[in-house]
Amino acid sequence: MLTGVTVSHQGRIFINFPKWGDDVEFTVAEVRDRKSVAYPDPEINQVESKDQTDRLVSVQSVVVDPADRLWILDTGSPLFEPTEYGGPKLVCVDLETDEVVKKILFPQDVALPTTYLNDVRFDLRRGDEGVAFITDSSDKGPNGIIVVDLASGESWRQLHDHPTTKAEQPPDFLPVVEGRPLAERNPDGSTNPITMGSDGIAIGADGSRLYYCALMGRRLYSVSTDALCDRSLGAGEVARTVIHEGDKGGAGDGMETDAAGNIYATNFEHNAVLRRAPGGGWKTVAHDPRLLWPDTMSVAADGYLYVTANQLHRQAQYQGGEDLRQKPYTLFRVHIGEEPVLLR
Repeated sequence: MLTGVTVSHQGRIFINFPKWGDDVEFTVAEVRDRKSVAYPDPEINQVESKDQTDRLVSVQSVVVDPADRLWILDTGSPLFEPTEYGGPKLVCVDLETDEVVKKILFPQDVALPTTYLNDVRFDLRRGDEGVAFITDSSDKGPNGIIVVDLASGESWRQLHDHPTTKAEQPPDFLPVVEGRPLAERNPDGSTNPITMGSDGIAIGADGSRLYYCALMGRRLYSVSTDALCDRSLGAGEVARTVIHEGDKGGAGDGMETDAAGNIYATNFEHNAVLRRAPGGGWKTVAHDPRLLWPDTMSVAADGYLYVTANQLHRQAQYQGGEDLRQKPYTLFRVHIGEEPVLLR
């Protein structure tokens, strides 16, 4: 099952496959001639020892930054297992040489044992080399946003365990996918609510606001990026910059923005991708029965919006032990005529 997708300024397409139980030969790939090829090489994709620092363990997201470098967000958490130091990391690949040029490991008070690193966005104008913003979507511990100074590698948590980063829960929230309420369904007929929090993330066109949402929720929030980057502020001061941006029209985990100020959100309840114009309401960009659990998006320089669909809700744990997924999983694109956000 693929989750992430990103497209370089030159049109190269990269995807990733987290290790959720399927036989994953490589966790990061480049799409070449419609085939997935291990990237940047097969060796880095093979974890053969307990030392996870030099290998890609289980990647949830790949993102090309404004400088046209590929960043790989490694959860260090196959099968959602507790993380250990060296597993959760942010890895930068130079797309001219296809070699790893930077690796940032997260201390265990930032990437907690329960942390699940989900998605990342960049503003290269801040500090010496820029900053990254990452969502922690854990379903076993506190959620939040992780901020990373790319020059020093220093990282810190913001909005730690804040209500806006948590999953919405029944009876206030009940997601419905393919006409069926979504929950973990046990063979005995009992159900457990899904509790994954802050997941989707996108940075505003001017870089002043960071947008985020829980996987299990329909609410959209934003927070001041100045506040997130200012370590002198207390947790309450950062939280006071949070704005409830309203209902997204349905639950979804992927978010993206473009240079014109539009916000895009995947909607797995309605097999759709929606767009909110600056100061306007939500409109449909794409709707198709084949968009089964649209996941991650990427606005590319070619004017297309790329989106993965991976049938996540058809996995056995959501279907009473029966795996209803049907291969192949799919990468779609739709022409939007807009440019990516390039904060550099």
